[in-house]
Amino acid sequence: MAEQLTLGGESDEGSSRDSRGDGRSDRRVVVAVPKGRVLKQLAPRLATMGVDPQTLLADDRRLVRDDDATGLRFLLLKPDDVPTYVEYGVADLGVVGRDVLLEREYDLYAPVDLGIGICRMVVAGLPGHVATREPLRVATKFAHIAARHFLRSGRNVEIIYVQGSVELAPLTGLADVIVDLVESGETLKQNGLVVLEHICDVSSVVVANRAAFKLKRARLTPVLEALAGMQGAAASAAR
Repeated sequence: MAEQLTLGGESDEGSSRDSRGDGRSDRRVVVAVPKGRVLKQLAPRLATMGVDPQTLLADDRRLVRDDDATGLRFLLLKPDDVPTYVEYGVADLGVVGRDVLLEREYDLYAPVDLGIGICRMVVAGLPGHVATREPLRVATKFAHIAARHFLRSGRNVEIIYVQGSVELAPLTGLADVIVDLVESGETLKQNGLVVLEHICDVSSVVVANRAAFKLKRARLTPVLEALAGMQGAAASAAR
């Protein structure tokens, strides 16, 4: 699980090695960002430190985007791949949903909760569902989160991995309940399902490569502050 950190602390900027440990002096900060809705929310925050929003939002198929004004490089990835690129030092920072970190173990720092992409991880099923089958069948793409949740209450479950349209599982008898992310609950409602149990709240967080967070601290801090919305808040206070 990613380790929580604050933005403060001393920098080891004087070290001769970057996060890749190969002796190269790469002055560029690389940020892995998820394609999609969250990216549109990140662009205005990064604009407070001078990033051209079109660097991130341009409608083309480039997966590597360089912002000349700030010297930042952005990697546009599928959300599940962001922490992998950060953990292995290809990117210094990344933005990812907390559900991805909870589902898989990563050796990363998580210094900033962005407060965007907010949703809930829940157990859902048909109204009035009473567990009669042993073991309880649970359909989900979050197998580890689901297993830990039911283990805490001592319930015996069979996890059935499904990638999408998980709401279909209780309707067809594939599973008794599902574990999934819920934002408004409208998809559940339209499929006749209800929330049965709340597992945890989920939002997007910034993750940092451990070595980069020490070696590039001075250069990472403005990016972290912009992502956290601190620069915009400071500008508003100054006005």
